[in-house]
Amino acid sequence: MLIARAREVNTPTLEALAPVIGQSVAQGAVLHVFGSGHSEVIAREIIGRAGGLACVSGILDPTNGFIENLVGYGSALVARHDRQYQLLPGETIVVISNSGKNAAPIEVALYAKQKGLNVVGLMSLAMSRATPTVHPSGQRLHEIADHVLDNGGVPGDTLIDLQGDSPAPDQPPLLSGPTSTLVGGMLLNLLMLNVIEWLQRQGHPLPLLRSQNIPGAIEHNRTVGAPYRHRLSRQLA
Repeated sequence: MLIARAREVNTPTLEALAPVIGQSVAQGAVLHVFGSGHSEVIAREIIGRAGGLACVSGILDPTNGFIENLVGYGSALVARHDRQYQLLPGETIVVISNSGKNAAPIEVALYAKQKGLNVVGLMSLAMSRATPTVHPSGQRLHEIADHVLDNGGVPGDTLIDLQGDSPAPDQPPLLSGPTSTLVGGMLLNLLMLNVIEWLQRQGHPLPLLRSQNIPGAIEHNRTVGAPYRHRLSRQLA
């Protein structure tokens, strides 16, 4: 139900983004993606992915999100990435943060906007709207992004009440069943499919990767990724 609803709600945004990203890719640009903590798991879904675009570069956090709320860290991280791999005006960056309130993704989004990139925010819109930001700017991700993809999750990112009809008195709810990674990964793959289909309809070459477990795929991936190698944080095999 949640997956079907998320696809329905986000379809207009996915369709609107296809030509924006597609035109950029057709001109040789790179698509950037950033997620901190568990959101980096979602970001990595489209980096170097079999069947995906070769031109996806991730801004990778070596702390795995442990200091994502240290003000200034996200700015330093994205600036270092920019110096090494370049963030260019007209390109697109997908910034993922389920809460939409943490400092690192907000700073990455603000930096990218200042550089002239199209910023896509992937989050739980309900949580981003309901939760105060920790960033001194006072902004949350959904207020910065040019386009918003909503994973449809609830504040707290958990759907299953483990106490059922017998809650423990004077105890906080016992909840599990996070949804942000499952739905977020689906939305990013749908975005990639929309972009790829747009490129195909317009007659542009498709810089698609193949599974390296298929004979000849490694050589193919090196060839298709060659134009982007100096701009990819994760090099293709």
